[in-house]
Amino acid sequence: MSCDDGSSIYKVVGTIHSIDSIAQKATIAHDTIPNLMMPMVMPFYIRNKNEINKIQIGDSVHFELVWNDTKPYSRNFIIIGKGFVPNYDGFFDDEFSEKNIGSILDDVSLLNLDSTMVNLSQTDGGYRFISYIFSRCPMPNLCPAIVLKNAALVNKFPNINFIMVSFDYKHDIPSVLDQYYSSSVGNFKNWHVWSSSGRINDVYQLVRQSGGNFWGIEQEKIGHTLSSILIGPEREVLGKWKGEDWQVEKVGNAISLLIK
Repeated sequence: MSCDDGSSIYKVVGTIHSIDSIAQKATIAHDTIPNLMMPMVMPFYIRNKNEINKIQIGDSVHFELVWNDTKPYSRNFIIIGKGFVPNYDGFFDDEFSEKNIGSILDDVSLLNLDSTMVNLSQTDGGYRFISYIFSRCPMPNLCPAIVLKNAALVNKFPNINFIMVSFDYKHDIPSVLDQYYSSSVGNFKNWHVWSSSGRINDVYQLVRQSGGNFWGIEQEKIGHTLSSILIGPEREVLGKWKGEDWQVEKVGNAISLLIK
């Protein structure tokens, strides 16, 4: 549905996870928004302060997302009951625990294609989209697809740094990654490939905090459950997309909403 001013209106169903009255935002775990984005947990701006005051953590809600070119906002909240909110106390957290939305990724040190040490913190101050690859990936619908999806997003968001990190610390030294990926990233200042060679703890920490995992590197039987992640200027987690089958258009829509 469209408004007279050119905005589009999307119907959303979700559960309130947190509320920030000062910023006028509510973090909501939402279902699929048809023709817009996949299910995820993310903050929504609520322009009317009276609507913020009527919702509570745990409320299951229906609402409208007004999508425009300036600042998308949510409105017309209807409380339909109580939903499930994970009980997170952080008691067992360590440096390898998955970070929740709004939490800060720890700094890590990896290698760029020139074999120069780079810290994630060196890119602080801007938005970053991090995804994971490995050159020995045997499945054409996995790692190569991640590269192609990154390529599409790089063109759409020139002000975001896109970082593809190889978690294969044994094989993917910088020169190997350069051979595989330099032709793809070489023409873009905002697209980078980082190696984890010699940086086992760093890459494991980064992958786990992003919501993924990998194993079997030493045994040459690599397995993984990966997650692409958008982080903000202070390394705060803004969005996560589990697996490798995410759709470029829908992730792009979510990124557009999250960086406005």
